[in-house]
Amino acid sequence: MTTLDDLPIRDDLRGLTPYGAPQLDVAVRLNTNENSYPVPEPVVAAIAEALAAELRDLNRYPDRDAVALRADLAAYLGHGLTVDQVWAANGSNEVQQQLLQAFGGPGRTALGFTPAYSMHPLLALGTGTRWVPAARGVDFGLSAADAVAQVREHRPDVVFLCSPNNPTGTALDPAVVAAVLDVAPGVVVVDEAYAEFARPGTVSALAVLPGHPRLVVTRTMSKAFGFAGGRLGYLAADPAVVAAVQLVRLPYHLSALTQAAARAALAHRDALLATVDAIKAQRDRIVTELRAGGHRVADSDANFVLFEVGGDQAAAWRTLLDAGVLVRDVGLPGWLRVTAGTPAETDAFLAAMEKVVSARSEPLLRAPQSRTKGCPA
Repeated sequence: MTTLDDLPIRDDLRGLTPYGAPQLDVAVRLNTNENSYPVPEPVVAAIAEALAAELRDLNRYPDRDAVALRADLAAYLGHGLTVDQVWAANGSNEVQQQLLQAFGGPGRTALGFTPAYSMHPLLALGTGTRWVPAARGVDFGLSAADAVAQVREHRPDVVFLCSPNNPTGTALDPAVVAAVLDVAPGVVVVDEAYAEFARPGTVSALAVLPGHPRLVVTRTMSKAFGFAGGRLGYLAADPAVVAAVQLVRLPYHLSALTQAAARAALAHRDALLATVDAIKAQRDRIVTELRAGGHRVADSDANFVLFEVGGDQAAAWRTLLDAGVLVRDVGLPGWLRVTAGTPAETDAFLAAMEKVVSARSEPLLRAPQSRTKGCPA
């Protein structure tokens, strides 16, 4: 059987595994930050009608530049944005890949502040862009001074800022974005995939787009809109940035069906976004309950919560899975991430966490009997 090692694959791809989270058939799936609420039936009907209207013309290519969809997205975002300031693609991942194709590439550098979205370094790798993993503070925070110092040191062509940050969940202080914009020699990409879930008073980077032609704000319809299966992401930026990504986009990259479904969803955004407050309530409930139980928990402006399990996170992940709850091990020692879903899903998660606490305490109770000479207590 032929393996990757038998193929003339690029050397920098050897030994890697594809990005992805476990897709397991369990009762409660809270590991990929999806919206747990199904699309409302009236919206299902509207999307089905929009798709049906496109079917007879599938022998023709779609609108290559998705002008009508981009106009709808600009209207949704507000801030005085126009169609020539918005670009759309198959998820925000493709948008960010196009940005790296246009502004990164061989001989260029992209920088992100880790822990952050794990696709960013993979997108850099795929586009031949050198990746620099800059550091956050011990509490996963990022100050303007630390960000500026690291941007000045590495002088990257592309800077990624996540607000709210994945996997920690906390939105950035606007001062950090402003400070990075002042010193970054290239483009600054603010990934706002979870912006609709931010706590009151959180400022979007969209507010500072005017006067910053190298600022790009990326968004998605996967989370708040519950449109993950539709695969629609977009950016807002100066028209020159939109023109740049059009140089590298594949022809007809957005199908007519994707454009039609996304436009129908945007037309019914009030119904789709009606679940946002309910999800935020469950997020805040998870934070409160876990902290009351003695867990360290990161502040969250997203639809997920990063929490400390007080030991081996892989073992805690398995305990939760055995209880029928799937969460995400993001590779941070001692920490796991859980998506905020329905009240029933939160009930199941919190009940499963009691088993994690019990499993963690059992070895401590047995420790005096298993202690051997020379081992610390």
